[in-house]
Amino acid sequence: MQFNTLSPIYLQIAQYMHDLILNRVWKDGERIPSVRDMAMELEVNPNTVIRTYALLQEEGTLENQRGIGYFTAKDARSLVLKKRRERFLKKEVPALFLTMETLGLTMEDLQMYADQLKQKGEDHEDKSQEE
Repeated sequence: MQFNTLSPIYLQIAQYMHDLILNRVWKDGERIPSVRDMAMELEVNPNTVIRTYALLQEEGTLENQRGIGYFTAKDARSLVLKKRRERFLKKEVPALFLTMETLGLTMEDLQMYADQLKQKGEDHEDKSQEE
């Protein structure tokens, strides 16, 4: 994993773990790597991983079962999805509209982009049905 200097490493690891949950690499209620294993995998200090696990446990995404290990919560994906949606709507959407205003872009410009994405999706579906 490549870390940046813009935010603390433990928060970047938390985002990485959120991504694993959202992409269903880690399913709800599934056992996850131990602190030591995760630290080795990410090449970070185990204390950094402990801090990440504590944060995710505090927010309800992870559960610690004493003597067994850490698990994703039964509703981990829905919790992460809700949290990401809230952050997107509160921080990223306003920034997007501010940038659009600065650049003189309109909602029609966004609609053109949405139409292009829709067309790409339809083209991809057509190709997969041909195979």
